[in-house]
Amino acid sequence: MPVTTPLHIAVVGGGIGGLAAALATARSGHRVTLVERAGRFGEIGAGLQLAPNASLALDELGVLPAVRHTAVAPPRLVMMDALTGDQVTALDLRGAAYTERFKHPYLVTHRTDLHSALLAACEEHPGVTLRTGHTVTLAEQDGSGVRLHFAGGQRPLSADAAVAADGLHSSLRQALVGDGDPVCSRYVAFRGAIPAARMTGRMSRIAASDAVMVWAGPRMHLVQYPLRRGELYNQVAVFESDHYTPDSDDWGTEAELEERFAGTCQAVRDALPLVSRDRRWPLYDRAPIDSWVHGRIALLGDAAHPMLQYLAQGACQALEDAVALGQALAGASDPADAFAAYADRRRERATRVQTDAHRFGEICHLEGMGATFRNMALSSRGPEDFDDIAWVWTPAPAPVTAL
Repeated sequence: MPVTTPLHIAVVGGGIGGLAAALATARSGHRVTLVERAGRFGEIGAGLQLAPNASLALDELGVLPAVRHTAVAPPRLVMMDALTGDQVTALDLRGAAYTERFKHPYLVTHRTDLHSALLAACEEHPGVTLRTGHTVTLAEQDGSGVRLHFAGGQRPLSADAAVAADGLHSSLRQALVGDGDPVCSRYVAFRGAIPAARMTGRMSRIAASDAVMVWAGPRMHLVQYPLRRGELYNQVAVFESDHYTPDSDDWGTEAELEERFAGTCQAVRDALPLVSRDRRWPLYDRAPIDSWVHGRIALLGDAAHPMLQYLAQGACQALEDAVALGQALAGASDPADAFAAYADRRRERATRVQTDAHRFGEICHLEGMGATFRNMALSSRGPEDFDDIAWVWTPAPAPVTAL
């Protein structure tokens, strides 16, 4: 629907969610100014999984071909028992049953590659202005617009509305919702990508399969998959710390990593020395909230629904948010109404994914008889049985707008 008078939308945060929101908003016919607090755009971390709901969102944003250029489409998603080394279950991600049901590919990619594709699309779009080195200190709004103030005496930015895509530690969420600090799960991740050429022996054979491997164990797991056309291999080791305290950073150490994985099968023990130790990543989320929109300011991505990584949906849900936001803004003259429509469409689904990520983490990390029953239950499913995950991988259709 054409926009007679384009709105000016400010987006706070230059990560995956913020760039996607800026791109979607500009593609809907509005003008966007994105502000990022860092001195330059960039993304840290290693690999991420893009289920078909994310591939669909990237397609609708026009960047799927760029992402696919470096991404890998794994043939299978495999769960293994980290203690016994036995396969628990697997899903076929390239067969006819998958393709007919989901249409879009399951991809794995480096975070920097996805971020770069979105950044390039924003840089090329005439409706997007990008600004780095801008830390928001205050957001004011009235019936006519939003005014963002920045640290260091930089000139304030006035816009018709603003989107807070400033992540887990969102300052705008704190100002608007006031729900305190993120909640630590007591789990920590060590993750990173290494050259595939470093894989030898059993590791080389596993890497050559191109599958996404999830080794599930008691209060820990290991995830492995290839990146960047198979040139890199991503590994993420996750475990619950016995030494967590909220007032200390001395927990989830390398020594605990080694101790927790000591009883695993040979394949996992072979992989552990190649897991990056450069940085530990404590895993946080927040309780779901209903209030995503506050007048002319809307929350998006981790600022709205930060979730644990166990369904591999954090970035996927942020991309869904961006597409839904752009669709709500198409033809809109009142940003508050468009934001309300966006939140109404996305809130229930994102909350369910956020909640189920917790539950799947509990299933993945079962011990003893719990793990035995989990393995028995999952081993009965076939490689084309997507019924329990289909709702996650299939976003709600866009609402039909009457002409």
